[in-house]
Amino acid sequence: MSIWRTEPESRTPPWRGPYAPYDLIKELCIAVGAIVLLAVLLTVLLSSPDDPPSTIAQWSRQLPADFAATAAKELNGTSDTAEYGPPYNHSSGSVQHFFILHPQRWLGVSHPIDTAEDYVVKPLETIPNDPALSAALAEYKAASSTQKKEWTEAYAKPLEEYATAVEEKKVPPSTVVVNTSTGTVTVNTSGAGPVPTMMASLQSLAQSGGLEGGLVSSRQFFQTDYTKPLLFIADGGLLEERAEGQHLLGDQWGLMNETGSYPGQPWLWLYALWYQVEPIKSSPNADIQVLLIMSLLSLLFIFIPFLPIVNRIPRWIPVYKLIWREHYRSQGG
Repeated sequence: MSIWRTEPESRTPPWRGPYAPYDLIKELCIAVGAIVLLAVLLTVLLSSPDDPPSTIAQWSRQLPADFAATAAKELNGTSDTAEYGPPYNHSSGSVQHFFILHPQRWLGVSHPIDTAEDYVVKPLETIPNDPALSAALAEYKAASSTQKKEWTEAYAKPLEEYATAVEEKKVPPSTVVVNTSTGTVTVNTSGAGPVPTMMASLQSLAQSGGLEGGLVSSRQFFQTDYTKPLLFIADGGLLEERAEGQHLLGDQWGLMNETGSYPGQPWLWLYALWYQVEPIKSSPNADIQVLLIMSLLSLLFIFIPFLPIVNRIPRWIPVYKLIWREHYRSQGG
């Protein structure tokens, strides 16, 4: 036998007073207009500036010596991209792992990049009607790997000395002549073979915008893969110099900042925190360690209702009773 408890349909007596008309469309328009005005006002006051993007053409004009030194590293296979490892190449320089977890190696090389061919040789082959460049390319491609390395190192060494002198505010070596007005770099060194001719042509191609256009070309109608030009710029000093000026470096907590002093994404503070804590701060595997820590914390947050002791905290600290106190009073509880 079941007992049904009946409740009145409504505890509130019917309204017997006057009624007033209400225009829902008018109210909606007012609300939308107020929100739009508020959004525009906050955008003007709090939004970050729309800075122009960094390009290879800009880099080769503003920092021609840095561009030439980076191109030499790409040609010699000693840049960060050339030694990164999966997904770009089979190097073991920057492969992240944690105990038995090796996700980079498991996924393999999905976006192969040969820095010498992709950043130097192939772009130079697209330049027409240049007999001196054609002869230099033919000489370079016909040489052995040892000879190519000797030529590139002979060209890159004076540029490294120049960069060190500029950083330490000393007199630059006379072997490197930088013309800031034209954005050209001349390296007076012996034993570099065809490399100086190749680098001069590459600098001209970059300043014309042709190098960046060649690196983003693909078979797709829409060009959406900017991996190659971005990695090329990142191997140089342009992005680091720009990031430091806008307080975006890792030791400046740049992961959670917008440009300059503008407010960023505060919810990223926990990610940025772990990069400032030892031993993660000095670990070559910091990225995967932070990823695993944040994954574990996310799982703990998801499973809070099922964790022993933790799921009993609301009963020990009945905050919900304060929030719903009017409800409990009306129920006599």
